[in-house]
Amino acid sequence: MVVKKKTAKVEAVVLDEGKLHMLIASLSVDGGEDGVSQVAQTLQACLELKEPVQQIQLVKKVGSQLEALSEEQPDGALLQACLHTLALVYTSLQAKNPLRRAIARTLGSVPVWLQEPTVTSLSACLSDSMSNSTSDQHLHIIDTVAACLDGFPLGERCINRLLSEVLQFLQKALSEYLCQNSGLVGRHIAQAQLMQSCLAAVKTSMLVVQRSQETISAALQADQDHCTLQTTLSSLLNCYTHILTDEEFIQAVQSTAGMAVVLLIRSVLGSGDGVATVVCSLLRGSLQGLQSAPHWLKQSCEGLFTSGRPPGVSLYLCHGALAMLSWKGALPGPQWEQLLLLVPNTLLDLDVSVKESSTAMVVARVLTLWSGAALDCLQGDLRSCPPNLQQCLSGGSELQHCLLEHIYSHWEHPLDGVRHQTRTLFHNLLLLHQHHASPSISNPTKDPYITDLTQSLLGLEWHMRGKYGSLGCLVELYGAAYLLNIHPQLPVSLLGLMGDQTLAPYASDLLEKMFISHKAQLSAETNAGDKTATEAWVHCWHQTWVSPLLQVLCQARLDQTTYILDYFLPKLLRCSPSSLAHMVQALQDTPPCSVGPPGSRGAVGALMTCLRAARAQGVIPSPENGLWGGLVPLSLLRQALVHKHDQVRMDALGLICESHRSTEILTSQEMDLIHHFLLSNLNSQSPGVRQQTVSLLKKLLCRVKDSTQMLQKRLSQERDQEQRDRDQCTLDMYKEFLRCLCVRLLEVLLPGASFSKCLMSLHLLVLTGHLFTFSTGPDVFALGEVVTSAHAQNVLYCVASNFLEVKQLASTLIRQLPPSAVGLQVPERMCCVLKAALDLSTSTKPFDSVSAAHLLNLLLHQPHLNQALLHCAKEQGLAFQPPSVLQPEASEALILELNTLAVVQFLLQCLQSEVSRAESSLLQAAASFPLYGRAHCITAALQNLNTESLSQTEQWRSLVSELITACYRLSDVVSPVVQSSSPEGLIPMDTDSETSAGLQKILQEIQPRDTNDFFTSARELDTHQEEDHTQTQTIHTPSLDRGSEGYRVTAQMVLVCCWRSMKEVAMLLGQLCQSLPLHFTNDTLTHTGLITEDQVEGVGLYFRQQLLQSRHRGAFELAYVGFVRLTDKLCRSGSQALQQLPTRWLSEVLEEVKSSDPSSKLCATRRSAGIPFYIQALLSSEPKSSSCSLLKMTMKELIALAMPSADRNTSHSTVPQVHALNILRALYRDTRLGENIIPFVSDGMQAAVLGFTSPVWAVRNSSTLLFSTLITRIFGVKKGKDEHLKKNRMTGREFFTRFPALYPFLLNRLEEAAATVESNSGQVKLHPSLFLLLLVLSRLYPSPMDGSSSPLGLAPFMPFIIRCGRSAVYRTREMAARALVPFVLVTQIPSTVQALLQELPPEPGPKTQQNHIHGTLLQVLFLLQSYQTDSHRPLTSGNGISKALHQRMWLASWLSFQRDRLLSHPRTSHRPPSSSTPGCLTQDGGRKMGQRFL
Repeated sequence: MVVKKKTAKVEAVVLDEGKLHMLIASLSVDGGEDGVSQVAQTLQACLELKEPVQQIQLVKKVGSQLEALSEEQPDGALLQACLHTLALVYTSLQAKNPLRRAIARTLGSVPVWLQEPTVTSLSACLSDSMSNSTSDQHLHIIDTVAACLDGFPLGERCINRLLSEVLQFLQKALSEYLCQNSGLVGRHIAQAQLMQSCLAAVKTSMLVVQRSQETISAALQADQDHCTLQTTLSSLLNCYTHILTDEEFIQAVQSTAGMAVVLLIRSVLGSGDGVATVVCSLLRGSLQGLQSAPHWLKQSCEGLFTSGRPPGVSLYLCHGALAMLSWKGALPGPQWEQLLLLVPNTLLDLDVSVKESSTAMVVARVLTLWSGAALDCLQGDLRSCPPNLQQCLSGGSELQHCLLEHIYSHWEHPLDGVRHQTRTLFHNLLLLHQHHASPSISNPTKDPYITDLTQSLLGLEWHMRGKYGSLGCLVELYGAAYLLNIHPQLPVSLLGLMGDQTLAPYASDLLEKMFISHKAQLSAETNAGDKTATEAWVHCWHQTWVSPLLQVLCQARLDQTTYILDYFLPKLLRCSPSSLAHMVQALQDTPPCSVGPPGSRGAVGALMTCLRAARAQGVIPSPENGLWGGLVPLSLLRQALVHKHDQVRMDALGLICESHRSTEILTSQEMDLIHHFLLSNLNSQSPGVRQQTVSLLKKLLCRVKDSTQMLQKRLSQERDQEQRDRDQCTLDMYKEFLRCLCVRLLEVLLPGASFSKCLMSLHLLVLTGHLFTFSTGPDVFALGEVVTSAHAQNVLYCVASNFLEVKQLASTLIRQLPPSAVGLQVPERMCCVLKAALDLSTSTKPFDSVSAAHLLNLLLHQPHLNQALLHCAKEQGLAFQPPSVLQPEASEALILELNTLAVVQFLLQCLQSEVSRAESSLLQAAASFPLYGRAHCITAALQNLNTESLSQTEQWRSLVSELITACYRLSDVVSPVVQSSSPEGLIPMDTDSETSAGLQKILQEIQPRDTNDFFTSARELDTHQEEDHTQTQTIHTPSLDRGSEGYRVTAQMVLVCCWRSMKEVAMLLGQLCQSLPLHFTNDTLTHTGLITEDQVEGVGLYFRQQLLQSRHRGAFELAYVGFVRLTDKLCRSGSQALQQLPTRWLSEVLEEVKSSDPSSKLCATRRSAGIPFYIQALLSSEPKSSSCSLLKMTMKELIALAMPSADRNTSHSTVPQVHALNILRALYRDTRLGENIIPFVSDGMQAAVLGFTSPVWAVRNSSTLLFSTLITRIFGVKKGKDEHLKKNRMTGREFFTRFPALYPFLLNRLEEAAATVESNSGQVKLHPSLFLLLLVLSRLYPSPMDGSSSPLGLAPFMPFIIRCGRSAVYRTREMAARALVPFVLVTQIPSTVQALLQELPPEPGPKTQQNHIHGTLLQVLFLLQSYQTDSHRPLTSGNGISKALHQRMWLASWLSFQRDRLLSHPRTSHRPPSSSTPGCLTQDGGRKMGQRFL
């Protein structure tokens, strides 16, 4: 699909009336024919026009006339007036207006003798604008200044002339913006707009300083003591410093301010060593080194030297130093070398303290920028580069080692941008090593640094995504042959990963780089003219890449090869199209008996996969002469279309439907194959197969449409009669094919058809109607002619289906079918459908209300709906009057609006009547007319309305007010049930005297024995009242509906009626607030709308009450959906009062949570009911581009509440803590908060772990839920059945780098918990937090990249984990063994195992502890398993392990004896034996050790 380029918005010249008349008068001339008079007349005509495009044409004409002027033109005043007019219009237009650019080109093309007067006029207009501007005009003038410097030489001369005045204006604007920022708390949209204004001001000031450096230097040197420019620059620097140190500013503004600071320093100090010295001092936060800087510069930068400055200051200054200083070629002096080495060290120090993911992104980007600057320094003659710098940048240096540590810690970061920057940094580090390496080492196998690095990377687990990008860098620099020599089975290993959706893109990218590089290397090594040699290297390439692919396609299970077609095969065919013939030949030569394992696709399936990918890439043509592309017979393709494997059928269908060109003509053979496919595949039970089938057939139908347009165009242009006949024949085949397809699909839609058949047929028919339309007129295909009234009736029956998707598709298809076939315009049929819809809207079956909404939406487009509504109103006895009578010439939009208005009014009257009856008897409402159906239909009707262009505004305002009032009444009726402590068993007391006695007896009956029997056995409400109620279980009450049959009403029916009604009220109120224009007043300016500020605030208070007090999950979850719509409206509204509501509401609810107790109105369930949803909705409304001040404030208060306190040890005092834990859990789970929540994960983990020590069950329960959520948030969702797989874990380095605060916390808590493991009392003592600590630590694992250094100081954990292995609880010993593994380096495993074995007793004795022995042996076992997996080598001889094992061989016979004793006497004693008894076994530890370990 070709997307048109977005057209630039052109605005006409807008000037106030007085100024416009003055300009026109100044351009008036009396019949002059000279060049200046012609310019004035053209400009005068331009100002009088209102059409912007014509104005641009006249401005271009003025440019041509000005170019033609000569210096001898007589009228100087008139020429000055012309120039002044152009300059004034230029400064009045918006920045991106094409008219402004046209004027800039006109002014830039004036003759040389006219340039000075032009600059003077432009300077006068710009100066006048700056001197007389208000705060609202600042941004426009800033854009004008930036436009003058954007490819406009005369504008740049103007800025240089007004340099001091421009800088003063920018400083004034920035100062005002900084003052305004403090007064916009809670107004997120206004704050976001202010941030953009600040960003524009800082960028423009940088641009001005950058383009005027010579002027600035000259002015400062001319008057070194004091000058206006110096004062202005000092004030600007103060503004930059304020922005850098104020964390309320967004990162884009702070980063730009950091660049502006460095640029200003460079402009003042020049490019010598002085600027590097000052920047080094700024990065260190030290005043040393500022001797060379002027005094005013030191004073302006004082805020950057405070000890408490935010850590981001150094980050943004590093960015500024790299971006604003020139690093190409030789460095100017030693201070520059020092600065270049200081930047990465500063960034790596920040890396540990960074919490926000967005800041981590900036750190990664700046480090990549630094690596690029370091490469620039080495591009020239290496002899001019200082030796110390070369040594520091080479591979194996301490700096490179630290940078590699950063890469290994961040290449699995959740943000794609961080991973991408990390890969680029790794690539640049390899280039830096190449520059330093000796030229004689051209072979990477002779470079020990590269060899060790490659071996380490290949030794990593394949689930680590950073591994693929790093290996790709090695391929780019050293070629694929280098990796294939080290790991020949690498292609097979990568192909085996293609079944994992998360790894397939990375594996395919690495494979693509490798096979392209390998092909280029093999081709370069061979003489192009040598055919034999060429065939040899092609065969070698096929054996390396194609043969493993075919083997995987044939032998592997379908789920393992799912993504090969999507990611790998197309890339391989693009690289080598000729390989297709080799694939087809190899697969056809495969014996039929050589089928793969169960579940594999076999050779036929592999052949279809290869052909499909080749067809989509345009490698093979359409079928001809019984062969597909001249390669395979069509009979084989027909077999594949009905293959037993779903994926084989989908590949065969894709081979037919997908093509390289969308205009490729469909052949008759392909049409026959499609019919053959549909016969047996319309009833597929697999959702995935149905989805793929619809997607592929959509491509086919699009191809038919595009090729039809091509054929029609060719018919109108072609003169060859034979070609015209062939094209017409093709169109006739298309027509017959589409008609047969529609008939076959319509005939499937019979009453009682299966869900899958209906769904597939409706999907395909809707696609056909969307692409071709079911028209009956003179159309190419006229598909509407095959649709009969019976077909339309069957589609209408589908609207009543129990499946929502079928309802939606059928409703869409009905609108596409010919009106004559549907017949809704016939009054009798319209009344019939309307009655059915109204009846369904009061059905007790929830899905019937959805059918009613679809039917009503179908009728909204009918011009004569009012008459049908009047007829129904008379039958129901409603005093209904339609809003107005439609005129015959009414537009479709007006018909839709008036019909919607009438339908909503009708439904509202019905709802109001039913609410009044429900206020008397909710039981009767639940049984006869559930209220939610009417509300759902109203919401659905409003969703199809364009509320921005309504004509009946007064009627709509009145209707909105009535709707809101009705919603409140409905909520008041049903809210007692959903807010009850036991909503499932509540039937509220009715006020109707006739039914209250019966209901009272029902309540009395269930009260003494509140069991599940009540919820399964119905209560019959018969039409006759029995005198004796005690003789039967059925309770009879007076009739609820006179003259009708009895009702069977249970508490569930009442509850369903109530919570669904609450749901529909929430959705309706949310729809009203979200879609209707707002009526508000700001600064005496009134904006007209349909819903007022007070109404919106009232709806918000309603949602607050429901979310904070409802107990039924269905009620408050759906109230949350409506409340989210409301909060989105509040933030985007122009009303200042509404913008501040989320902040106010959030503060109020947090205060309520702080002071809550059991008597509070807040719903104190074990998960806090709707309170977390309420706070979620308020926080998610905060713009992501803001500083997230609301989120930070909320998390700070909630974490403080969630932490245990000495004065909160009772169930009454822990209510705020429980609420805080539950709210935190909801916020950590909210995906809309994204990475903004990550900085608070460490604090949340601490609160969860500490919550387990509480004596109150509610706190422990909420802590459990929070801990589970945080485990998922940190390590991701479970990626396999075994939670101990490394793809479900994280390296210790990465974990403690991302969450450094957890390092001391986990260490201290582990030390405390380990102290309670061993006990001499014989009783099991289990610390509450021990299992959690071991669970977290066991989710870590060591990385082979750790080398020999201690990874982030993990050694202190080891003694405590080893001690936990002595616990009497088996699960604790097992978790301790798993948790020990990540804290032992691969190189230290043999020595650690030997030390553990030495701790075991050399012989049995009275103090032998079986738990200690078992725990130690478990730790040895897990360490050895990890060593064999990670090191890929056997234990070396002489490691001491064999000797230690030999010394303790007595354990084998002794433990065997203990096992036999336990198995022979399993229940001899339940008394815990004394710990001093030889061979004692605790019940939990010893028995499991004997039965499980041995």
